[in-house]
Amino acid sequence: MSRRGPFALCLLLLGACQRTSPPAAPAAPDAGTVAVTASAPGPAAPVAAPVPEPLLPCKSGGSNPLDAALDYLDAGKFPEALSCAAQASALEPDSASAHAARGEALGALGRTTEAQVAYARALAIDPEHPDALLGAAHLYAVQMPSSREYDELGALYAERGLSQPDVSPEMLPRFALVAAMAMNDLGQASEALQRASLVLAREPNNHEAAYEKALALFELCRFAEARVAFTGLLNDPERGAHAHYHLGLLMEREGKWKQAQVHFDKAHALSPQDFPVPPMPSAAEFREDVARAVAALPEDMRKDLSGVPVRAEELPASEDLLSGEPPLSPAILGLFRGPPLGEPCDGSETPCRSVALYRLNLARAVRSREELREQIKVTLLHEVGHLRGEDDQELAARGLE
Repeated sequence: MSRRGPFALCLLLLGACQRTSPPAAPAAPDAGTVAVTASAPGPAAPVAAPVPEPLLPCKSGGSNPLDAALDYLDAGKFPEALSCAAQASALEPDSASAHAARGEALGALGRTTEAQVAYARALAIDPEHPDALLGAAHLYAVQMPSSREYDELGALYAERGLSQPDVSPEMLPRFALVAAMAMNDLGQASEALQRASLVLAREPNNHEAAYEKALALFELCRFAEARVAFTGLLNDPERGAHAHYHLGLLMEREGKWKQAQVHFDKAHALSPQDFPVPPMPSAAEFREDVARAVAALPEDMRKDLSGVPVRAEELPASEDLLSGEPPLSPAILGLFRGPPLGEPCDGSETPCRSVALYRLNLARAVRSREELREQIKVTLLHEVGHLRGEDDQELAARGLE
């Protein structure tokens, strides 16, 4: 969410991050080929990957190809860097540095599948190679489409780089920043705050780290600190829209609806793709959508929900968010309260189990009423999973993160 707008979590839940190749068009028969019409289609021919253009020769200017590749990378000349890195890795196939440079150039050119292979080869040669670790961490946590597995890989590579006893002073904040990004996306706000603070202790003016810190503070329900941190980013050209959006969320939690809307409108004006106008149903319409979702559940789930009220609420209450350690995210879409089925109630509440779905958070996690209805369904299935005793990791493994 920190780099990809407020829809990353919702897209994961709906499976929208899965990428599929379009079907290949059937080839016209050659002359002399008999066209046969079958009652059932046969297996489709594999679709060949596009063949990349041949690389130009490396213009090393008299230096060795690897040094030339690194110079080109520093200058932002990525096609030239790729040519020289490819030559360097061909001349020295066991050079982790050459493969890492090739991975960086490929990633910068958007050839992420090839970059994955290049980094994998570099790390197979030298699992502790700092440039390969940092490049792979950045590729998975920042460049690749948002997914839990990619963020987990990015965090693992960044943490491995941070754990090296001889990590250089200039590399340490870079590893920490990527770790903070990945951990925020994974919902590990306490760890993200630690990593972002590490960066800011060395680079106080690092706006990327300042944003990750602000986001972590918000996720940890440290709202006063988050408000100060996001206010400091309002004029940042890259993060101003996100700062306005989160300030709107903070104002909304305080019941300052007009001030919240000013921030939401500004976020939309600055970045309409990331912050479209939400398909906000009325409270009555939302209750109807929730009721329809409950009625559409399989019979066994409706039976489990017998005596468990499913409530349509506006926003998560602070006492719910702060009921455990670490706190729950203020952006949660739903909540199951109470012990799972089969465990005794403590008698403090009647009924002791309930499910809440949050209108404002759900509406801001989608782009249309159709998506909202689907997200209500998925969120309800998630909370029924908790009712049945599943934890977040088990639910994520079933695609119900």
